[in-house]
Amino acid sequence: MSGLSSSSCVVLVGGGVASAAAGAGLRVQGYDGRVVLVSDELHLPYERPPLSKEYLSGKFDVADFQTHPEGWYAENEIEVLLGTRVSSVDPVARRVTLSDGAALEYDALVLATGVRARALPGFTGDRVHSIRSITDTERLASRLTQSQHLAILGAGFIGCEVAAIAAAQGVRVTVFEPAPVPLARALGADFGRTMVDIHADHGVEIRSGHQVTSMTETDDGLLLHTADGETIACDELLVGVGSIPNTELAVAAGLRIDEATGGIATDEFGRTSDPRIYAIGDVASRLHPILGRAIRVEHHDTAQRHGANVAANILGHEEPFSDAPYFWSDQYDHSLKALGHAGPDATTVIRGSVEDRCFSVFSLEDGRVTAVATLDRPRDLMATRKLLGVPHQATAEQLADEGFDLKALLPQRPRTRPNGARQSGVCPSEACS
Repeated sequence: MSGLSSSSCVVLVGGGVASAAAGAGLRVQGYDGRVVLVSDELHLPYERPPLSKEYLSGKFDVADFQTHPEGWYAENEIEVLLGTRVSSVDPVARRVTLSDGAALEYDALVLATGVRARALPGFTGDRVHSIRSITDTERLASRLTQSQHLAILGAGFIGCEVAAIAAAQGVRVTVFEPAPVPLARALGADFGRTMVDIHADHGVEIRSGHQVTSMTETDDGLLLHTADGETIACDELLVGVGSIPNTELAVAAGLRIDEATGGIATDEFGRTSDPRIYAIGDVASRLHPILGRAIRVEHHDTAQRHGANVAANILGHEEPFSDAPYFWSDQYDHSLKALGHAGPDATTVIRGSVEDRCFSVFSLEDGRVTAVATLDRPRDLMATRKLLGVPHQATAEQLADEGFDLKALLPQRPRTRPNGARQSGVCPSEACS
């Protein structure tokens, strides 16, 4: 879509970093029309990763992880409607109706509605928690100060991060994970087993292969009942068993949903099945031009980059989004980082020492590195970032050999001889034949 005039209006639905980045991108690229950001939260857009880390521990104030300070929105003439929901979208009239009954007409609409924590039937009450918002974290933090035993359902990233914070505050923590090895699907079994050992060193018990099936609330706390007949008492319970994309507005508006990922289907430019409506961030299932398939990524970095990219596309620049997914997790004094997106048939290759808890797991597909997960090995991640976007051929033996320089896999640039002739890597007679 090109040629938006100064009388046009772009409506951003959602109060996260994706919406904020889209608004900033529009202004940076010279758009001088109306921009309205609608958020059902009461806080200005903020980054969510600190919710289960620095904010829960008390190291951050809200202002420390706001996307922009309050004055920035007024300075950039971005209207922010907090505590307001978009209740419906009319694609034909190009109008959204708000929870207060007001309506906004749009020339371009951006859905950045994110995801919500998956709830479990029967697990509700004042002592049951999830983490998706500032309010969620504040409630859990206030209860941890009085808690002796926190139970967590799900050893995913949020569950493990909260476990690390609670343990550092002297709270006993038990994590229940139905899978035989936690994080195996996302990072591989070696990573999962290593993280279990790291948490055990800090007093956290991760009970893999154990499923909590029901809960009973008592005057003193909660009783958790497992599938194998055990009952465990705890003070507070965190449910961290995944998320659900907030696609209700899109479904009601008749937009296409990607059945494989559950997100709002878009092309490589972020456009939905309605060319005036875009979807970005956690809720978007975007066609990736390099991978050749749609992926939905629930990570801060992708959401932020989606926002900047969709701003360019709204203004008619037609820039496909081909960045590799990236995320990180800090637990105790360890840094876990991952980059890329591995297919189901990828071969995994370990570089470094699992025993020393300093290793990387590469995903190799048809001789190409498609992803890497690292534990305290930032150089491997930096080298992979350069590889993902260029043609290369790698072998499992090269990746596993710590003496092999990963930079050698990058395409070699022709060198210039002192007399100005190009050195192509073949002898002169071959080059001229």
